[in-house]
Amino acid sequence: MTSPESTAPESTAGTAADTAAETLRRYLVDNEVEHREIGAAIDNGEASFSVTLPGEKKLQTPVRLDVGRHALGVHAFVCRNPDENHARVHRWLLERNLRMYAVSFAVDRHGDIYLEARLPLSAVTPDELDRVLGSVLANADESFNAILELGFASSIRKEWEWRVSRGESTRNLDAFRGWLEAGDGPA
Repeated sequence: MTSPESTAPESTAGTAADTAAETLRRYLVDNEVEHREIGAAIDNGEASFSVTLPGEKKLQTPVRLDVGRHALGVHAFVCRNPDENHARVHRWLLERNLRMYAVSFAVDRHGDIYLEARLPLSAVTPDELDRVLGSVLANADESFNAILELGFASSIRKEWEWRVSRGESTRNLDAFRGWLEAGDGPA
């Protein structure tokens, strides 16, 4: 029987956090993932990392990885609070959550959109980190244009019209060209 003064659970948690933090450090370096360590509590193994994942539609996805006493938290910024059509955007995010591995969409108090995950420290292995960060990258990148179409269609249309009227390049709006040229809204 353990006395109330025992620190065994804390030392075990610190050891698990130390191991998870070291696994994460090695994974990021071994896979040449752009990152920096933004905080570490030496006495209990807790650490935080800022990671940037490169994409195609969403050129960069910033991710914060927090090694806590019991879990690894994954927090990836996807998009700021939509300008319009909030109910439709939120419904789309919730429907998408049903098909995703390990991560889910979340909205913060400002309405900004994130991908979130929480893994037990025992699951922090190179293979699982690869799957989770791959899921973050795939879901942020694959969802980005749909979120923009649903939540920023009016702004996209105004930008398109302004560029066309001035003879400016519309290349960065190519993903939306179909509905913009047709004079429709997004599907």
